[in-house]
Order: sequence, then C-alpha cells, then structure tokens
Amino acid sequence: MPLNSDTVGLGYRRSMYQELIQCDQFPFDFLEIAPENWMNSGPRLQHQLRALRERVPFTTHGLSLSIGGFAPLDLPFLRRLKAFLDDYDIELYSEHLSYCSDEGHLYDLMPIPFTADAIGHVSERIRTVSDVLERPLVIENVSFYAMPDGDMNELEFINAVLAEADCDLLLDVNNVYVNSINHRYDPVQFITGLPAERIRYMHIAGHYQQQADLIIDTHGADVIDPVWQLLKASYQYAGCHPTLLERDFNIPSLDTLSNELATIRKTQATQHAIVS
Repeated sequence: MPLNSDTVGLGYRRSMYQELIQCDQFPFDFLEIAPENWMNSGPRLQHQLRALRERVPFTTHGLSLSIGGFAPLDLPFLRRLKAFLDDYDIELYSEHLSYCSDEGHLYDLMPIPFTADAIGHVSERIRTVSDVLERPLVIENVSFYAMPDGDMNELEFINAVLAEADCDLLLDVNNVYVNSINHRYDPVQFITGLPAERIRYMHIAGHYQQQADLIIDTHGADVIDPVWQLLKASYQYAGCHPTLLERDFNIPSLDTLSNELATIRKTQATQHAIVS
C-alpha cells in the first residue's frame, strides 16, 4: 500500500522492540527496516517482526546491494529478498547510490565515479534489480568524504541516473547537508536542482560535526536546526513526502524520538497550510 505524502516513519532497530510493542498508539505511520538484518533471523526475531508488521506498514532500506560495484549482482540474494518482501507484504525497497564491495564487503558506502560509463553501468543494474524484485528500486543520494573521479558533478550524476534508469529517488536531506559542508556547495540549490517528480520519500537524521568543515554522517545524534530548515525547503520545493527519521546509535527513549517525529509532522502541516 503506497504511503501518503504526509506520513512519518522511524528506522526500526531491534533494541526498540520492547518499548514499541507496549505502545497503544505509535507516534509514527510506518517503520523502515534493513532486510539483510532480518532475512536470516531466527524464529524469535521473526515473531517480533511479524508482531510489528501486523500493526504498521514497513518499508525497506538495503545495505549490501552494491549497485555501483563491478561484481555481478547477487541474484540468489535478490531472489531471497523478493521472497522476504512478498512474505511481509512490503512494496518499497530502496538502496544507496554507491558501492560497498570489491572482492569482498568493504563495510562502507563508497561513492561511484561521476562518469558517463558509470551512469550506464548503474542504470542497467537498477533495471535488473527492479525486474527480479518485481518492484521499483528507489535509490538514495549518499554522503561521501572524498570527491570521486568524474567529468560531472554529483547533482548532474544523480539526475542522469534517475533519467537513464527511469527510477525514483529517496532524498536523504541530511546527506545533502553533510555533503554541502564537506564539499562546499549550497544545499538548497542542490535540492531544487533535483527532479521533484522523481522524489519518492525522504530521510532525515543527525550527524557528528568533527571539524568546522567536516561532518560525519553517523545517525547518532539529534537532528540540528539547519537540517530541519533544509527539510522545510525540500517540502517547499517538492511538496510533502513520506519522511523517515533515522537513528542508528545512541538511541534515546521513544519519548525523545517522538519529539523529532512530531517536528516532522509539524513541518508537513506548515507546508500543507501554505499550499492551501
């Protein structure tokens, strides 16, 4: 079932289960899971996941597809993934526009060279994944710390992949902010340079400011005001979209997370009021 434009999501982590299952009413509309963390889990964890899925829709955000890599796509993995998505009735699967393997898993998301050859390579793989899964593959803009080789910039590369692969975008607002500081560009101009009609949903998260000109994308802190302002600007440009809060480390109580989820709702409501 498609998510409404003004829905709010939370990235689910196993440590949240006991607190969530005791809630009479969730402060979010959907949960996002990393399928690799659940596809081979045991009966107890599967039972917990089903208990949540019976109460709220799921989306999935992958970790290991390595869509930009040169090793052949792992077709057995994709078939297992399709069975998992079918089993839990999950429509939306997204992955990072990056690669994470080179004769083995790199345990990090590496930027793809911004070249014409890479556009063709990645786009063909996106189409293949969508065919195997019988679902569109939604790609996410990623944060990176060393500028990759290429004959175009990040924005031009993303736009070219979206057009060539005919796919949608998971707009990670925090990643845009992180890259704008690390690589010195205007984040609002970046977002307004994206095709609004391709944006499927959005992510927002916190990060770690290591230096004045170096931010690390950790998902381990509260969302800061400039990122909230960038989310507001994203809605003003592209309209409201389902928006998910990511928190991977230093996970606070659900009450604390609820405050940030409420801020997303308030930002969406403000945008709706402006439009109406």
